[in-house]
Amino acid sequence: MPFLIAIYRLLALSFTATLMFFVSSSAIASAPEPYPDANASDPAKLGWMIGSPPPAERTVRFDDGSYFRFPAMRWSVSNFRQLMPTINVSRGLGAPTSLKSVLREDIDAITFTPLGATSTMTWEQSLPAAYTDGIVVMHRGQVVYERYFGVLKPEGHHAAMSVTKSVVGTLGAMLVAEGRIDADKRVVDYVPELKNSAFGNATVRQVLDMTTGLKYSEDYADPNAEVWAHANAGNPLPKPADYTGPRSYYEFLQSVQPQGGHGAAFAYKTINTDVLGWVIARVTGRNVAQWLSERIWSRLGAEQDAYFSVDSIGTPFAGGGLNAGLRDLARFGEMLRNDGRANGQQIVPQSVIDDIRRGGDKQAFAKAGYDLLKGWSYRSMWWVTDKEGGAFMARGVHGQRIYVDPDAEMVIVRFASHPVAANAANDPVTLPAFEALARYLKSLP
Repeated sequence: MPFLIAIYRLLALSFTATLMFFVSSSAIASAPEPYPDANASDPAKLGWMIGSPPPAERTVRFDDGSYFRFPAMRWSVSNFRQLMPTINVSRGLGAPTSLKSVLREDIDAITFTPLGATSTMTWEQSLPAAYTDGIVVMHRGQVVYERYFGVLKPEGHHAAMSVTKSVVGTLGAMLVAEGRIDADKRVVDYVPELKNSAFGNATVRQVLDMTTGLKYSEDYADPNAEVWAHANAGNPLPKPADYTGPRSYYEFLQSVQPQGGHGAAFAYKTINTDVLGWVIARVTGRNVAQWLSERIWSRLGAEQDAYFSVDSIGTPFAGGGLNAGLRDLARFGEMLRNDGRANGQQIVPQSVIDDIRRGGDKQAFAKAGYDLLKGWSYRSMWWVTDKEGGAFMARGVHGQRIYVDPDAEMVIVRFASHPVAANAANDPVTLPAFEALARYLKSLP
């Protein structure tokens, strides 16, 4: 039993994203790095899972949790489909749209000062600092920068972690704009099974903006935190004979209890996105993987299918289970930058993009205490910056990002495998790096 509990806890780290705390930028800058750097932990150089079979010391497995221990995790995030059950997100049968590339060699030399630091860093140096696995920059509709590291290739997939939330949030916001979901209605109006849970009297809008009052902690240091019960429920491995808890995401969501009132404050909790996924499935008759394919992926001109990890009954993990190609997420971000249009069609209603760019309740967001994100807000599961021009971001643990800056005509998509899950570990480099690149691209004729 203790062994299985340990497995479940390791699985939770891969399935569940957390932004529950931010340490000061000065502490980040001065803290010693306890992990090997990006070069020393490069999964290609270390030879993880190479051989027939690979040597024991370079083998990772799902069932013993070894796949998510650093540095093996740097291989796993590009190979989840080899390790766990998944559901496909079809790109459809049409031809992919081409991405025109006009690569700029001058981007590597852009300089900026990390938050809390006194010396400058170049854009090129920022990539290993964030343990980058792949990054694409689009400017005015063209790829101007593209790099891959470790085992990620252009044709490969990578875990998007909580970037998934923003994709699912977009699907939910589309249904609101189309009148198929009333954001002011209660969740229970769409999913009666949640009547006796904390979500029963929450509105869909409160779920979309994560202003729900839930008794749910994502503190991994607390063995009694609800995050472990969530992970256990979603874990597709067989449960111990004496296990009596929920056995699927749906069952877990029905057990969540209230804490505080709805609508008062922003509180980032993964289970909000799981509930939104349930609402989407109930309204459309499709799970989020199928609906993403039907409404976006098959219309986007994507190069590759994407996929979601699933629980033991095949429910996609709406809160963090998306895996996709880097260039396809760049297509997605570019579509949003272009007010929801791509491939010659309106894919996402422009009203959805306009609403996200306006941002959410800044006072509610401020109550969450994100020291590095002062002046930001949260809307339809997107992080909306305080930058003039309405830049907004999808964020996932270990360094995943979609950054859309309409004013700079820029989209950045990054996959990474930073050893520290919390975004506070890489934001002091990432935020000023992205802003420096935006300033540079805006200066171009």
